[in-house]
Amino acid sequence: MTSHPPLLWRRALAEALGTCLLVAIVVGSGIAAQQLSPNDVGLQLLQNSTATVLGLTVLIVIFGPVSGAHFNPVISLVDWVLGRRNGSGLSPTELCTYVVAQTAGAIGGSVLANTMFEVGTSISGKERATPGHLLGEVVATAGLVLLVFSLAATRRGALAAPAVGAYIGAAYWFTSSTSFANPAVTVGRIFSDTFAGIAPSSTPGFFLAQLMGAALGLGLLLLLFPMGSQVSAGSRAADDVVAPRATDKHA
Repeated sequence: MTSHPPLLWRRALAEALGTCLLVAIVVGSGIAAQQLSPNDVGLQLLQNSTATVLGLTVLIVIFGPVSGAHFNPVISLVDWVLGRRNGSGLSPTELCTYVVAQTAGAIGGSVLANTMFEVGTSISGKERATPGHLLGEVVATAGLVLLVFSLAATRRGALAAPAVGAYIGAAYWFTSSTSFANPAVTVGRIFSDTFAGIAPSSTPGFFLAQLMGAALGLGLLLLLFPMGSQVSAGSRAADDVVAPRATDKHA
């Protein structure tokens, strides 16, 4: 008997569903927070961040065994970069498939949240691309990349769900951008003119900041875990970087 990773379409479906539900949680809880606490932005952020922490943790537990629960093009991209060092990891086709699935899922999640709360889907007018916000995105994304791949490098992937959830919850508060740290989620949040939305004009700066943060996080990983990064890329499949995944069995 030999073991193989789940078929690509299954992994893509898991990434699309997981990212869809993640954005639905972020946008939906933001809408609920606005409705429940219309005059208290601090309480709105607390409600939004709490729902995101709990929801993201659960989603990693559910979808991690199938796709690794990336839910984020930056995570998939850094995993591909690490894999290229010794010929393992996501192939270019798998990387593109993951990114498309994540982005489509994110847009669907925003539409789903809008529909559930009957607010209508419209393009956000919320400008966010100030220098402080962009620096916050660099910091948030670098920290996320370092966390995810340091867990993989030290074979502590079982901690991914609570650790990633905790980091994102903290980063909601200690970064000025409230830690998007995810290009797919950034695209999804364009389609909701609510508390969690972002104007299209702000997204190029966010994308650039997220890529810069990914590069910084990768650099820190290689400095801090030079051998571990080789182990995680070489001996673990790409889909395992966030959570160990199941295998399809073939005789």
